Amino acid sequence: MAHTPVNHPLRPIYRIVGFITGAYLVAFGIIGFITTSGEDFTGPGVRALGQGSNMAWSIVSLALGAIVLLGTAVGRNIDVAIDQYLGWGLLVLGSYELCVLRTDDVNFFGFTMSTVIVTYIVGLLLITVSLYSKSAPKSQAGAPRQVREGRTA
Repeated sequence: MAHTPVNHPLRPIYRIVGFITGAYLVAFGIIGFITTSGEDFTGPGVRALGQGSNMAWSIVSLALGAIVLLGTAVGRNIDVAIDQYLGWGLLVLGSYELCVLRTDDVNFFGFTMSTVIVTYIVGLLLITVSLYSKSAPKSQAGAPRQVREGRTA
């Protein structure tokens, strides 16, 4: 990724957005786990935070959120890789679930349309965070774009 900015000035804000996204996934996973405790593991489930969920999707959301939070806490560009791969994975998962939305036997995670939309938004947020969170020592980062282009402001 040669065109990914390094040491972006808004990097702390993007890391906060990544942390909030991971915290949302953890909260959704916990609430979904509690609300689906007596339901089937897969298949159509119940609504949690306005989204369709079942026990399987609650556990997956909880695990993904914990991974995002752990990567954000560790930093050192580990969060960049985690956010990038999980973001693309969530987009692929959301697209798959959109294709099988009206089937009960193939909709393993009990998605509804609102769950697909939230999955897309979370995936896009993670990808955006991964694009602007990369850091490097000043000696390896190079000059900011304004300096390279000969502008001072």
